[in-house]
Amino acid sequence: MVRKFDYLVIGSGIAGMSFALKVAEKGRSVALICKAGLQEANTYFAQGGIASVTNLKVDNFDKHIEDTMIAGDWISDRKAVEKVVHEAPAQIQELIKWGVHFDKNENNEFDLHKEGGHSEFRILHHKDNTGAEIQDSLIKAVRQQPNITVFTNFYAVEIITQHHLGIIVTRYTPGIKCFGAYVLNETTGEVDTFLSRVTVMATGGCEAVYRHTTNPLVATGDGIAMVYRAKGAVKDMEFIQFHPTALYHPGDRPSFLITEAMRGYGAVLRTLDGKEFMQKYDPRLSLAPRDIVARAIDNEMKQRGEDHVYLDVTHKDPEETKRHFPNIYKKCLSLGIDITKDYIPVAPAAHYLCGGIKVDLDGQSSIRRLYAIGECSCTGLHGGNRLASNSLIEAVVYADAAAKHSLGIIDRYDFNEDIPEWNDEGTISNEERILITQSMKEVNQIMEAYVGIVRSNLRLTRAWNRLDILYEETERLFKRCKATRELCELRNMINVGYLITRQAMERKESRGLHYTIDYPHPKA
Repeated sequence: MVRKFDYLVIGSGIAGMSFALKVAEKGRSVALICKAGLQEANTYFAQGGIASVTNLKVDNFDKHIEDTMIAGDWISDRKAVEKVVHEAPAQIQELIKWGVHFDKNENNEFDLHKEGGHSEFRILHHKDNTGAEIQDSLIKAVRQQPNITVFTNFYAVEIITQHHLGIIVTRYTPGIKCFGAYVLNETTGEVDTFLSRVTVMATGGCEAVYRHTTNPLVATGDGIAMVYRAKGAVKDMEFIQFHPTALYHPGDRPSFLITEAMRGYGAVLRTLDGKEFMQKYDPRLSLAPRDIVARAIDNEMKQRGEDHVYLDVTHKDPEETKRHFPNIYKKCLSLGIDITKDYIPVAPAAHYLCGGIKVDLDGQSSIRRLYAIGECSCTGLHGGNRLASNSLIEAVVYADAAAKHSLGIIDRYDFNEDIPEWNDEGTISNEERILITQSMKEVNQIMEAYVGIVRSNLRLTRAWNRLDILYEETERLFKRCKATRELCELRNMINVGYLITRQAMERKESRGLHYTIDYPHPKA
């Protein structure tokens, strides 16, 4: 089946939905592709909040810019940082217009939180489930917008470029163009052709390549892998942020996130014998940036031979703790942990990708007619490490930029009627599901063991060699079998694991989230 839309938006988190709303309001037809349901996005699971300068009595743009540059280890793109920080307040108002509610205090002012790396209280939130509030509000707005057609349980397999017209395309081919995507309809099992004037990648992160992750398991790096295979530019994949405080409960996947806002609220990290330890690593103690805290916890766990540390909030007022963190309180209580009386067991888990599809200030990728926004993109904002709560605001700022830019040029583009439909002639249904599930586990094990918080040349080389074997096996399977979501996800996970490993090998220094014992940081 061939479908045509002005815009094809692949991904339904805050980036994809806010972009879709902005262009649909201008009368454009939009196909919004969701590999699962509308709620199954990283946005939904974001607890802490969204960063924006709103209290001008004590805060200002320069402070937010400086905090972002420091957290990024001074390799953030300053133009991108300035863009996001300056445009953040306007996009907060846009979210409010779409029905998002942020908590306010008794003076009807935003009840602002402070998180690691921030010099001021500037985190807007909705209790401890800000992402769910944003996602639900945007879902409601999308469903009320007649120009948006939502396709749930549709899985993008490949973007369409000149390659599919029989033209040889390399990474050095100038003017690669995107004409849409081949998308698997999981209900019919058929791969449909979606043609578009403009395609937008908003597929989120890739942290499901790791065994321990706070992300929903749909975060398999699909958009990044598709763009890489289409010869698009991908950057800074070595910078994987591990959240320091995921709830330690063996067997849970994904891991439940204990928001950084809890440390901003006053929670203290302790070893299993109850002793504080962050004073050994950073003067900011438990409020140091995430890369420092994650490495500190990792080091304590390895030195002591323990599987986790504790987060202690028992010294705070119990009722205030319950009011601020109702979902965390409820989750922990279900496991027999009363956070007002008991320490919370925590350990680091893969949480956020700072790199991705390289884009400019308008969200344009290196492939024409293709934009990338949200976590799958690399805007340069995060540099070597994301400042807490900068991701949601980056997504809406760049969605706005991409919408404005693309609306100005979309009428230059038409549909390419010469695109062939997906060809699966001669393929068979894959009866060996065990091959896929076992390979996925192997990817998780490889990435966890060799491309984690602390790396070395030897570990990275071993990961590279193991992934290469899995790549060859999976490509043979993909050519022989009909496309399924599981097979495509495995293929993408291997591609992304390779990119993280390769770009980690290419960075001959410890910087930000990339720490290697072969090139230790001068301060270490």
